[in-house]
Order: sequence, then structure tokens, then C-alpha cells
Amino acid sequence: MDYISALVPPVVMAVAFTALIVTIVKSQGGANKAKEDAAVDAAIAHAEAEQQARSSAS
Repeated sequence: MDYISALVPPVVMAVAFTALIVTIVKSQGGANKAKEDAAVDAAIAHAEAEQQARSSAS
């Protein structure tokens, strides 16, 4: 029975890691990619607008 208790934690971690990788791969591309790209583009545009406003105010 000691070998079972020794093998359980690595098996659980392997399953959790596999689930994490599958989730990451599934979330790449598609509609999620478009939403993420739009959010990044909006943040960059906002930062550039603030930088231009600061440089023109100086």
C-alpha cells in the first residue's frame, strides 16, 4: 500500500498539468483570439494617446 500512496501525488499532478495544457491550447485562436487582440490593441491605443497628450502638454 505504500507504493500506492507514493504514486498518487505524481499521477494527480500529471493529470492536472495535462488539463492545464489542454485548456491553454483550446483557448488559443478563434473568437478568444479576436477578443484578446482587440483588448491589447485598445490598451496600446490608450497608452499612445496618453503619451502624446503628455508630450504635447509639455
